[in-house]
Amino acid sequence: MGGVTFVEGLPKAELHVHHVGSASIEAVSTLAARHEGSTSVPSDPAELARYFEFTDFGHFIEVYLSVVDLLRTPEDIWTLTHEVARDLAAQNVRYAELTMTPYTSIVRGIAAEAYCEAIEDARRTAESDFDLTLRWCFDIPGESGVPSADVTLDTALRLKPDGLVSFGLGGPEVGVPRPQFAPHFEQARAAGLHSVPHAGESTGPESIWDSVRHLGAERIGHGIAAAQDPELMAHLASEGIVLEVCPTSNVRTRSVPSLAEHPLPTLVAAGVPVTINSDDPPMFDTTLNAEYEVARELLGLDDAGVADLARASVRASFAPVDVKSAILAEIDAYAG
Repeated sequence: MGGVTFVEGLPKAELHVHHVGSASIEAVSTLAARHEGSTSVPSDPAELARYFEFTDFGHFIEVYLSVVDLLRTPEDIWTLTHEVARDLAAQNVRYAELTMTPYTSIVRGIAAEAYCEAIEDARRTAESDFDLTLRWCFDIPGESGVPSADVTLDTALRLKPDGLVSFGLGGPEVGVPRPQFAPHFEQARAAGLHSVPHAGESTGPESIWDSVRHLGAERIGHGIAAAQDPELMAHLASEGIVLEVCPTSNVRTRSVPSLAEHPLPTLVAAGVPVTINSDDPPMFDTTLNAEYEVARELLGLDDAGVADLARASVRASFAPVDVKSAILAEIDAYAG
């Protein structure tokens, strides 16, 4: 295969990756230099790598929001979106659902209309420039509470960007009960958006139960705490509720002590449907390709098993039927 590993050449879908969290070291460095004097983010790449060493989940959120502060104009938003698409396409990602948090830009002075215009223009350009289909999940930043949910829902339903397929909930779980957002998710779902909240990453199984019962979750961001609850795993398996698993992320935010102790094998053994994802790849010093290699190791998979993981992501996606079919055919042709 000309030096390309099986995983590198494998056509893939990425379902759990954050817009700002995908900003490469180079992109963050450029933005930090552009706004030097009014940001705590270092522009030196070596210092940035150290800056992205997280002590716990709370520290990660703090650093993440400092990078959000670097996105000050619609042009900044456009550039980052296009660069993220370039990085995904370079890994043979054919379809991606990028988690966007419009509230954190709107509250910093970028109008919702300008935000949506920038990401939509960047999406159309990226789809033309790269072999990639891009879609959006608009997520509520949980740490900003119900007011942020109101703005996120309004932006989604009033502006209805063409690429929008789902409605999510991110940020810290501790002190952010899922049920308070039930009315927002109900309205989003009534408008045809899919429900994909984060849960069970840094807290226990209850946040997952809450997301299923109160938010109508079709997929769960992370959801690794389900491994602590056999009844929950059985429910996820029987209902086909997919967990978007991001192994390296869980170790870097200290949600899991080590990769060796990651619950992915427990979840898979219980029949829970999973996809493999990268979350905030440059911040966690990983890539989607690297996460597939981690999953291969944790699950003891051969190439055929790795190809099945790629198929599972495509099937769990909210891609149009023709896009799904085309990527699945590509995987079949590649994997033999």
